[in-house]
Amino acid sequence: MKNHLSHNSPELQLIGRVEKIDLPELDIFELDAKIDTGAYTSSLHCHDITTEKINNRLYVFFYVLDPNHPEYDERQYKAPVQKIKRVRSSNGQIEERVIIKQKIEFFGSTYKIQLSLTNRSKMKYPMLIGRRFLKDKFIVDVSKKFLSNQII
Repeated sequence: MKNHLSHNSPELQLIGRVEKIDLPELDIFELDAKIDTGAYTSSLHCHDITTEKINNRLYVFFYVLDPNHPEYDERQYKAPVQKIKRVRSSNGQIEERVIIKQKIEFFGSTYKIQLSLTNRSKMKYPMLIGRRFLKDKFIVDVSKKFLSNQII
């Protein structure tokens, strides 16, 4: 018996290999995100990432995007650390990354997403959406891009 999933499946939203997302808690909207089923964890490009314990809780301080990005606003962000995790990057190196939880608006719905904070300045897209977030919600058509722009 073949296990075939139709693109018209009511359970899964069809998405392309690159989509626009919103991170409302960070005041970032229409950010290009690469959809990467090869990556487990989703990640956001940040720089000057530091952690500090405040009232027995670990927080991370960071700047999102690069100064040359149109959405860059020189604002330092603060978020509670969910965990620190060892992650294998695209170049095969293992690094420790801070993981935070954020709201993400995607295809007209709001979800919670775990994001690893890392320097993605050499990557084409400032955000990567991994399969942990995609699982049981989306199906990817790698021949398409920006299907979220077609939602009315």
